[in-house]
Amino acid sequence: MSASPIPETNGGGLESHVTVQKRAYYSPPWADVSIIGVAGSSGSGKSTLSQAIVKKLNLPWVDSFYKTLTPAQSKLAFANEYDFDSPDAIDFDVLVEKLRDLKAGRRAEIPVYSFAKHARLEHTTSIYSPHVLVLEGIFALYDPRVIELLDMGIYCEADADTCLSRRLVRDVRERGRDIEGIIKQWFGFVKPNFEKFVEPQRKVADLIVPRGIENRVALDMMVQFVEKKLFEKSRHHREALSRLEAASKDSPLSDRVVVLNDTRQLKFMNTILQDIDTDPEDFIFYFDRLASLIIEQALNNAHFEAKKIVTPQGYEYKGLVSTGEVCAVIVLRGGSAFEPALRKTIPDCRTGRLLIQSDYSTGEPELHYLRLPDDIASQESVLLLDTQMATGGAALMAVQVLVDHGVQQDRIVLATYSAGKVGLHRLTSVFPEITVVVCNMLDYQQERWVEKRYFRC
Repeated sequence: MSASPIPETNGGGLESHVTVQKRAYYSPPWADVSIIGVAGSSGSGKSTLSQAIVKKLNLPWVDSFYKTLTPAQSKLAFANEYDFDSPDAIDFDVLVEKLRDLKAGRRAEIPVYSFAKHARLEHTTSIYSPHVLVLEGIFALYDPRVIELLDMGIYCEADADTCLSRRLVRDVRERGRDIEGIIKQWFGFVKPNFEKFVEPQRKVADLIVPRGIENRVALDMMVQFVEKKLFEKSRHHREALSRLEAASKDSPLSDRVVVLNDTRQLKFMNTILQDIDTDPEDFIFYFDRLASLIIEQALNNAHFEAKKIVTPQGYEYKGLVSTGEVCAVIVLRGGSAFEPALRKTIPDCRTGRLLIQSDYSTGEPELHYLRLPDDIASQESVLLLDTQMATGGAALMAVQVLVDHGVQQDRIVLATYSAGKVGLHRLTSVFPEITVVVCNMLDYQQERWVEKRYFRC
């Protein structure tokens, strides 16, 4: 791995020399999401089957890509005279766009459609970082662009009488329709379009499922397929992390890793924090003090520009002002220990949160929760706060999440109490432009203990 020093200006004519390393490659497990398409006639059991897969595996499920209706079309819909069972009713362009975003590891805003109102709702559903996605609809296997993105195509089939009876029950119970209107739609649109557009999708399906949810063998096959995909993704991700560790062993530590000066004051506070006999009140007090120092050092790496001001005494002072807003992202739950110090340092700082936990069986980091400021991509600096970093797996994922949401690498500052050298090497080899501020740098891996003592649980 090569490295070359280049000059960098941090506003106001301040120049420092940093090492920007050649970037190593890292792909999060959601970068190539597996998509399962489930098609079939209305009432064939595809929704029930999809929901069964989702329930068993806790996967996201989407079926809301009907086009927005004009006032005239809406009037026809309420009179049961609009053809929802034609491919023209589906917004395939938007569907393909969202699926491609998810395949590329980007967040996708999925429209929400109300079948009772015959309209898209104003709010959307955000989907980000799924490993596997279930796409269900009568035309899930219709558009060649969609088929190209699928990893598995499933076609549900049932006899016409069963489909009609299921549709009657569903539309009356869930969509507020009357029986006469349902039967009118069935013979006017549903049945003719099934023969013309839906049934031909049977030919491109990888798996044909008769009797829908009642077919336990088919359901088990699909669940096993998904579990196999998840296992393969997990294995590839762990192998990638191991390769990063091996590749970074002989490389120098990036100049963008800033370690707090080991002053007598710092040693004094570290001694108190690491003493097993320190009582909880003292631990919280001194960690808050130390966290303030870490955050202040992190803010030194924010972007500034020169500004001249006049003091109350009439003197001119050449100083610096921030070039934009600073926000923070808390890595739960350890990063929450930084919040009191953050509020004292930047009282009006906006914060986001993300939760990354390791799978108990594989040790692979997984993203479980995400909430970020809407305009995070336009923030001048983003502080990523966590108490400890060992192998760097969770930190890699956290930074990747920020990058996926439009945050530039050089605007990210990871602030942490302690970090292992292995984790720092991994992180800075993949993201060479980020800055890391750490209080204690360790040559060994250390179990997480700070939040346990800080939160007393």
